[in-house]
Amino acid sequence: MRRFLHRLKFLFKFHRSIPFLKDFFVSKEVKQTTKLLFVILLVAYIIIPFDLIPDFLVFFGIVDDITIALFLLQQMVKVAPPSLKEKHRLLS
Repeated sequence: MRRFLHRLKFLFKFHRSIPFLKDFFVSKEVKQTTKLLFVILLVAYIIIPFDLIPDFLVFFGIVDDITIALFLLQQMVKVAPPSLKEKHRLLS
């Protein structure tokens, strides 16, 4: 339950994550392989039409998509260098 509430709080702060995403992919401190991995995961998530919960179940299908997107974003924050976390106040 605590993890769910943490992700929900993270969702409401998503607008603060957009500059972080830009800096993450532009930063020279982040390895190219790490950037490539996240690009592949994000593109694969967009392209592959399979969902854990189908989108025709309106609320649950959207929650499924948001959960996966937030999970990927949280993983990016975890592997980001400390200077990038400090700059965007995303210290874990």
